[in-house]
Amino acid sequence: MTLDSATAMNAAVFNGGVSGVTLGSERPRGRGGVPQGQEVRLAVLAMVGTTVFDGGLMERAMSRTLGEQGVPEGSAEFEGMLRYAREHSGISRMTVFSELFDDPKAAVNANRMFELNCDELIAAGGIRPVPGAEESIGWLRDAGIKVCLATGFGRHTQNMVLESLGWMGLADLSLCPADAGRGRPFPDMVLTAVLALDIDDVRKVAVVGDTSADIHTGLRAGATVAAGVLTGAHSEAMLRGAGATAVVPSIKDFPALLERRAAGL
Repeated sequence: MTLDSATAMNAAVFNGGVSGVTLGSERPRGRGGVPQGQEVRLAVLAMVGTTVFDGGLMERAMSRTLGEQGVPEGSAEFEGMLRYAREHSGISRMTVFSELFDDPKAAVNANRMFELNCDELIAAGGIRPVPGAEESIGWLRDAGIKVCLATGFGRHTQNMVLESLGWMGLADLSLCPADAGRGRPFPDMVLTAVLALDIDDVRKVAVVGDTSADIHTGLRAGATVAAGVLTGAHSEAMLRGAGATAVVPSIKDFPALLERRAAGL
């Protein structure tokens, strides 16, 4: 991101929002029982696997998409592609399809079909919040910590998930790869959130996710906290191997992590 684009982003925010980015409503800034000296001012939270359970919906959408692209279901090729997509959870689906299909047009078409399949399955139900996710987001915002919900899926799919949960406006901001330029594991979404929400230092950022890509994104962006949760795709060993500064069982344990950190424990 260039200096000019950063300046334009800040100007857009001060004038009422960023095009393509969903901004939440303002919330009173209290202390929420957080000790003095709390350094984190922005929490970038992943969605599926971290704050949202999809009940296997995204994998069903991937399976359906691969079949529609002519990959025989049950074949070694099909299972290998599905395994690759699973192992690269958290990364932009367009990036994943670009690795799975040599033909760029086929990759674009597969991504388009995947989003349509996701939308259809989301509309049928099955999306639900990770227990404690809403309460944790509320705690963060009450503590004066801005919250961004970030995803590797497209904007329309992200909005459908948020709408199905009644979460439009729950966070200060929601971002997808198209809003920032590149998705995980690049730092773009975190840095876009920093600019959009007027955070003055990347060291005041915490990134939380269930995949190695989430951890890489946080570290590459300069976040002080890059925490893993165990409710999603990757194991504690994988998260710690990616460099996680902490691993907690669930997003509901994240506020306590910040309290311990602020207290120097």
